[in-house]
Order: sequence, then structure tokens, then C-alpha cells
Amino acid sequence: MAHTPVNHPARPIYRAIGGLVGLYFVVFGVLGIIASAGNDVLAQNDTTILGQGTNTGYSLLAVLFGLVMLAGTVIGRNLDVAVNQWLAYALMVLGLAELAFIRTDANIFNFSIATVIVTLGLSLVLLMVGMYGKVGTDEEQEAWEKARLVL
Repeated sequence: MAHTPVNHPARPIYRAIGGLVGLYFVVFGVLGIIASAGNDVLAQNDTTILGQGTNTGYSLLAVLFGLVMLAGTVIGRNLDVAVNQWLAYALMVLGLAELAFIRTDANIFNFSIATVIVTLGLSLVLLMVGMYGKVGTDEEQEAWEKARLVL
């Protein structure tokens, strides 16, 4: 049995937060595509959007991630929970990888420290949203409540 709560009272708020994170990624990505127009896809230059380093490649990836988050939020039915959790893990791996390569030629997405911090922060928000947004039947909620009281 999963240890995430079922039918948490604040799940509509968590779902809205997930949608806002997706919207942020879409807006950031679109602004990044506009700002890095004419550059190479994986250019390593001084292009910044909202104080974060980016290039066309990362901007396209951000738009893709944001659209997937928004689609999961709109569809709901626990698809948003899975989408948010998996994208949170993917963003954590991406942020940590870019942190490891930030001052090398392997920094293919032109990350800055600010980009790493925002990426890792939003991944933690998505993970929280994924953990508390689960919807289930009354029986599943009752089983979860009984299981959490057992030590």
C-alpha cells in the first residue's frame, strides 16, 4: 500500500499549484524561445529569462514539461499525481546533472546557478503536489487512515 494520503482535504489546492508550476514552465519556455531566437539550439551564451540562463533547447524542454503538467492537471483522475511525481524526479535529475556540469562544455542547456535553484525548487513543489493530490474511494481513504495509525 502506498504511503501517500488519499482524498487529502487540500487536494484541490495542490492540484492548482501543480497547474501553476506547469504554467510557469510554459511561460518560461515561450519567453526563452523568443529570447534565444537565432541562436544555436544548444548555445552556451548569456541568454537569460526571468534571471535564469537558458537556450532554445532547454526552452523547448520547459514548454514540453509544462504542457505535460497542464495536461495532467486538466485530466486529473490520479494521472496528475503520476505526471507530477515523475516529472519531479526528472527535473531533480536534470537540475543536479546541470549543477555538476555548470562550468563545463557539457552544460548543454546553458543553466546558471539561478536556473538550477529554480529547477530543483519547482521539482520539490511538484513532488509535494504529487504526494498529496491522490484521489480515491471512501474505502481506500479508510484503509489508508487505518494503515497510517498502525506503528
